[in-house]
Amino acid sequence: GLKIGVGVDDDVERVRRAHQNDIENIFPFLTLGFLYLFTNPEHCCAEWAFRIFSGARILHSIVYLFEVPQPSRALCFFAGIGVNFYMGYKVLTHFAGSM
Repeated sequence: GLKIGVGVDDDVERVRRAHQNDIENIFPFLTLGFLYLFTNPEHCCAEWAFRIFSGARILHSIVYLFEVPQPSRALCFFAGIGVNFYMGYKVLTHFAGSM
């Protein structure tokens, strides 16, 4: 029978995990970003939030693929999560206040 994990290339597996990590983080950002736009944020705040998240995710992927030592990957991850928490907070407080 076929044995799982036999013949798996470490580099290919690292790229697969990097893509999976991006998928797990980018879809929540897209959802929150879309909802955040309905809060009528200041243009500069929204622009900076989107830039910080995008830059953090690009850097996270680069750091992940090139195996840069920690805490570089964690810092990139938490920068992106911080933007998501910020937008989530803004969405919740905006719409909870209008109820």
